[in-house]
Amino acid sequence: MSPCHKINRSGASVALVLALVLIALPSLMNAQTAPAAPAPTVKMSSDDVPKAEFFIGYQWLNPGGNIPNPNFPGTFTPFPLPSIAQGFGTNLAYNFTRNIGLEGNYGGDWNRYAAINMATVGPKLTWRGDGVNFYVHTLVGLGRFSTRGIAPTNGVGAVLGGGMDLKIWPWLSWRVFEADYQLERVNLSSGVPIQYQDLLRQTFDGVRLQSGLVINIGGAPELPVSAACSVQPTEVMVGEPVHATIVASNFNPKHTITYTWATNGGKIEGKDTGASIDTASMSAGSFTVTATATDAKAHKNNTASCSANFTVKPLNPPQISCSASPTSVQTGGTSTISCSCTSPDNVPVTVGGWTASGGSISGSGNTATLSTTGASAGNISIGATCTDSRGLTASASTSVTVENPPPPPPPAPQATKVNECEYPNVKKPWRVDNTCKAELDDVALKLQQDPDAKLVVVGNAEAKEVAHSKHKNLAGERAVDVKAYISGGEAKQNIDASRIETRTGNAGTMTSEQWIVPAGATFPEADSTTLVDETKVKPIPDHPKPAAPKRAAKKAQ
Repeated sequence: MSPCHKINRSGASVALVLALVLIALPSLMNAQTAPAAPAPTVKMSSDDVPKAEFFIGYQWLNPGGNIPNPNFPGTFTPFPLPSIAQGFGTNLAYNFTRNIGLEGNYGGDWNRYAAINMATVGPKLTWRGDGVNFYVHTLVGLGRFSTRGIAPTNGVGAVLGGGMDLKIWPWLSWRVFEADYQLERVNLSSGVPIQYQDLLRQTFDGVRLQSGLVINIGGAPELPVSAACSVQPTEVMVGEPVHATIVASNFNPKHTITYTWATNGGKIEGKDTGASIDTASMSAGSFTVTATATDAKAHKNNTASCSANFTVKPLNPPQISCSASPTSVQTGGTSTISCSCTSPDNVPVTVGGWTASGGSISGSGNTATLSTTGASAGNISIGATCTDSRGLTASASTSVTVENPPPPPPPAPQATKVNECEYPNVKKPWRVDNTCKAELDDVALKLQQDPDAKLVVVGNAEAKEVAHSKHKNLAGERAVDVKAYISGGEAKQNIDASRIETRTGNAGTMTSEQWIVPAGATFPEADSTTLVDETKVKPIPDHPKPAAPKRAAKKAQ
């Protein structure tokens, strides 16, 4: 059994025990106070027993059941409904005899979680003593239950218990207490899905306690007049109206009652049992409204006054904050500005009044778009204003940084044809002559100035000169001779040979082309030329060593 069910069962047990004690208490009192010899009994006339008894007073309730957890809406987890200190109870009992009567009972309790009302009827059994009455009753009827998120629902209810009344005057008694076991069965299917069976149908079985006044009707003296005041709502903002109501009791219904109203704050306009208080010119604080009911035709017991308190709270301006996305744009770009506006007093708010220190701003609702076309580099301040339904305003701002666009990237490095060498020497068509060497010295200088660049040498040859020469790869020999000069010729340029690539071309001319290829660039004629296999094609020296002389044959011996 869950702790909640244990508590409810305990509450039911308490109510039952109290009822049993009330039944037994008169006998115990008689046993304790009875004299040794029997005393003569005194009969009471029928006037000693009122025809009817009307009770009204305070009611406290421990419901003893669960509701969907209000702290986590939509989760439908059981939440034990706590005891309810706000409530009132009333009942009317008609006495058929001195001890037996029929009672109609109503009790209502409410708090921020739920409201429970119960209307029941049933027999009442009373033991009447000297200045004190004890009673028990068993009542059945209809209960009405309501809670947030669920439509009010009705269910069968029952009340079992009893109490004690202490006589003050013949026509008025004080109900010291009433302790009851209260049972109500409700169906929460209007707000609880069917799969939550532990919440779908609830049985509230708890304890109800009451205390208040009992008016004895029938032969009793005139009741004192009274009045009760209430205000709605009890808390308002400056400028909101307060409505006050007076309920007068025990006045002669055949007489006309006049009412007067007064308050220590604001302007009040009263008519009969209702009044309206204008708080527009008031400052914040707690105030009291007072009403007086008067029966001008009655000479005594003809005036009753009451009062009720209400609180005026100050008007709080709205709160607004703004942000930009993105916070930095290039000139001509756009940024979305978003503002969040709320009211501490929960009144409607709107956002508008968009401003910008540069560019142009256009907004709708809580968002706007900043265009930086034509704006200078720097910060642009954007502002907005939040206005609530009462005309109170608040402003906020944010900023966007405008940056000039970056310069265009430098052009990609390109390979460059530096120069060409011609080979006019018919006898040595591969020879790098002095004219070519001067051009190659210029190439070497450029390679020294750009150590990350490389050199591509493309050798060419005419078809007819190849046909008449023993050097069938003349184009390749021209390319490797250029490489040999630049990397280790008499000019001592000493360019690393790994930076020089030799190729043969198809230009059909007696030339060699020198191309400087910077880092990151590609040789544009790679597909139309062919790499020289330098393992087979070797550079030819400009001045080859002369051949060794032939040795003379030895004379015959």
